[in-house]
Amino acid sequence: MFGLFKRNQEENQRQTREGVKRSQERWFGRILGLLQSSNLDDSVWDELEEILISADVGVSTTQNLIEDLRSQVDGKKLEDPSQVFASLKESLTRDLENQESPDIWLDDEDPPTPYVILVVGVNGVGKTTSIAKLAHHFKQAGKKVVLGAADTFRAAASEQLEILGQRVGVDVISHQSGSDPGAVAYDAYQASQARGADVLIVDTAGRLHTKSNLMEELKKVQRVLTRLDPTAPHQVILTLDATTGHNGLAQAKAFKDAVGCTGIFLAKLDGTARGGIALAITQELQVPILFIGTGEGLDDMAPFDTKDFIDSLLAPVS
Repeated sequence: MFGLFKRNQEENQRQTREGVKRSQERWFGRILGLLQSSNLDDSVWDELEEILISADVGVSTTQNLIEDLRSQVDGKKLEDPSQVFASLKESLTRDLENQESPDIWLDDEDPPTPYVILVVGVNGVGKTTSIAKLAHHFKQAGKKVVLGAADTFRAAASEQLEILGQRVGVDVISHQSGSDPGAVAYDAYQASQARGADVLIVDTAGRLHTKSNLMEELKKVQRVLTRLDPTAPHQVILTLDATTGHNGLAQAKAFKDAVGCTGIFLAKLDGTARGGIALAITQELQVPILFIGTGEGLDDMAPFDTKDFIDSLLAPVS
């Protein structure tokens, strides 16, 4: 189903470069120069550690990376900075690839109809905009999309989704504010079937993750969809705001525990110089990043590709 996002690899690479530009210029792009500047003594390792932690890679992930890299340098007798740099890239790529979900990119010859995507996340992370971006890309690929406005608790949430739906050119199923989110999910699924939609994307409430009743509502929405189709939802995508860094991980863990997220949409990546959070997310949550948001426009997103991401992130600053 998601194979359509590979339609333009060059454009996806460009979006990825734009998304990590601030992180690359501020932190990661300095690494090759650091390795080339002097012998690989303790001061180099200390500065490398500072770069990675400052870029939000996380303390434990950073320490594991440096320990692994130093072990490779000692074991393989590496002296050439370019070799050490290549080893670092390999380690970073391996860590991210361990959490990739490659099957999700393959086109299914007989996908379920509708293909149901449940989108979760706290308010303010860019969830509704991310939904619009997904809908836009599916529509551009010739898929018929319906959106379900099951965030019935936030004032104007349905209106916001309806406005974005009009911009994209897709139907939005909504109820009055304060309505039962499960009922919205039910009606959205029935409407998707009746209208022959290929994809149903369901928005959900995003009040503070510490509110246990929110998690119960999410579970209820999930149960409603499963009753309609035992295989649904086919994806549960958690939207995270890259600019919040590690502060968003506690929220992410709560959503993962509640509804078993299958992937992450890392929004607002272009707005932070701490893109190392992608590494921390995959290590701490054990959930693959599926998409990255690289701007405010409907086209400003890309499927997450580990090689493109690491190559762009570590591109040396001139």
